[in-house]
Amino acid sequence: MGAKPIAGRMTADAEGGVTVFMIGMRINRLRSLRSWWPVFRAMPRMLRELSRDKESGMMGYHLLFGPPRVIYLVQYWESHEKLLAYAVDQDKEHRPAWAAFNRRLREGRGKVGFWHETFVVPAGAHESVYINMPEFGLAKALGVIPVGRRGDRAADRLNLKGA
Repeated sequence: MGAKPIAGRMTADAEGGVTVFMIGMRINRLRSLRSWWPVFRAMPRMLRELSRDKESGMMGYHLLFGPPRVIYLVQYWESHEKLLAYAVDQDKEHRPAWAAFNRRLREGRGKVGFWHETFVVPAGAHESVYINMPEFGLAKALGVIPVGRRGDRAADRLNLKGA
């Protein structure tokens, strides 16, 4: 079924900065279930924890599937400070999951790959357009508004003068 598309051109209702965190894994050996399954199962626990805690700073996320055997997550955070605070908090799900994952990486001999990327995007340095789409990405995290309210051109939404 899925979410219903919103007719027309929309943009994310985002005025300030945002931190985009992408994290993923590649299953290098599909049959090595013990190497990658615990990693895969740890993420939903963290997402539930973060989604319940509005003060955590995570505004939204999307689980995506890429090239063969690649699973990744795009998360939108209020700030890099809140992302980093969650990463090191001893009382949250991340720390024990990270420790267990590192043990598996050392023992797994390359059976599972892991990556993450963090982008700290200041206010005025991001823009978005969604045409006949359900809420998605940053718009799902923050809500949508008609494109015209932030400018009809990408340069307008990015506050690029003379572009």
